Amino acid sequence: MKLLNKAKRGFTLIELMIVVAIIGILAAVAIPSFMDYMKRSKKTEAALQLNKIGKNSKRIYSETSAYFVGTAGPTPARPGTGGGGCCGGPSNHCAAVPATFAADPTWRALDFQIDEPSLFVYSYSSTAATAFTATAAGDLDCDGTEISYVLNGTATLGNPAVTLVEPLPNAD
Repeated sequence: MKLLNKAKRGFTLIELMIVVAIIGILAAVAIPSFMDYMKRSKKTEAALQLNKIGKNSKRIYSETSAYFVGTAGPTPARPGTGGGGCCGGPSNHCAAVPATFAADPTWRALDFQIDEPSLFVYSYSSTAATAFTATAAGDLDCDGTEISYVLNGTATLGNPAVTLVEPLPNAD
């Protein structure tokens, strides 16, 4: 009895091309979704930091019946020429310099500082004891398009309130 040679087994070129095509389709769908997810996660920094400014301002209002009157920022300092948010800094972030916040009387009164590298620069302005505006501006992907978050503080009949105005979803 003659032993039959087992046929060599392997993948054909067609099978390999089908696998590569499937991987390509999955990547084409997944990568844009991942990039949008990354952008959304970067935007949370501004909302969280402005929320802190809002809470501290409301606390000051409840203690003194007035918002802190003063101006501060933009802080931290933008790297390079000053344009494009924090682009140009290490990992395209503005360096954390808590001493800069501590040296400014407005930031000190608001008990606000940033202790780690940030994507946004922050400003505060109040010329009246019943209103203030705080902003966060940054260019998340360093394409020259800067987005801004604005926190408006008001006091109506002795009740302090803050409103966060976010940029449009695809503004950056």
